[in-house]
Amino acid sequence: MKRVLILDIISSLFIILFLYTGVWKLLDQDTFRAALSKLPVIMSYEGLIAIFIPMLEVLIAVSLLGGMLKDNKIFRKWGLAGSLVLMTIFTLYVGYMLTKYTHRLPCSCGGIMRQLNWHQHLYFNTAFTLLALVGLMLNKKMRQSSGNMSFTA
Repeated sequence: MKRVLILDIISSLFIILFLYTGVWKLLDQDTFRAALSKLPVIMSYEGLIAIFIPMLEVLIAVSLLGGMLKDNKIFRKWGLAGSLVLMTIFTLYVGYMLTKYTHRLPCSCGGIMRQLNWHQHLYFNTAFTLLALVGLMLNKKMRQSSGNMSFTA
């Protein structure tokens, strides 16, 4: 029961994070694209990223929500795996930007997340990456203990 509660909390945090930032980026495409166009490395892919990332964030949130509402561990597994991949990419990118570029960089995040500086983003992303990893491990343990050994994480 304790694992279920922890897993629900982790899933809920990702649902809130990804729905909030994904929907914000989709609703404010001009601001999101403008920030992306100023970022080194990804500026030439801003059009693709401006649509792909927020849609992926919303898809992951919906998968996690489906996993919670229907108690479907496969949906939750894919949502947590997607969260881990996305947060790892975000974390590595922020880490790279901090080591490569020392001048003030614009933030392309949605809503209130834009208030964080790049070091705070690195800490935040690292914490959420670890949460996704813990969530995947808990989900795997729950699936194994329930006797469902197919498609284990």
